[in-house]
Amino acid sequence: MIETLFRIAVAVVVAYGIIRLGMFMLGSLSRPIPEPPPAGELRRVKIHYRCSVCGTELFIRTAPDEDPPPPRHCLEDMDLVAPIE
Repeated sequence: MIETLFRIAVAVVVAYGIIRLGMFMLGSLSRPIPEPPPAGELRRVKIHYRCSVCGTELFIRTAPDEDPPPPRHCLEDMDLVAPIE
């Protein structure tokens, strides 16, 4: 008898969690897209990064400042690759 009540309680808690997760996901789809930043807030840069672990490359073309911090990939900071030009 106690085992049956425990299973029912666990089922109710799991069902509640699934419903909350579903409502959160549907709510996130209904939110409008945020406004773009004002003109002039982003600067044009030409920076090339490479992950030292897996070799993934990333090009940054706009950034909020001229020397943005390196992005992280494979839980490590990416390495700045000097332009050939």
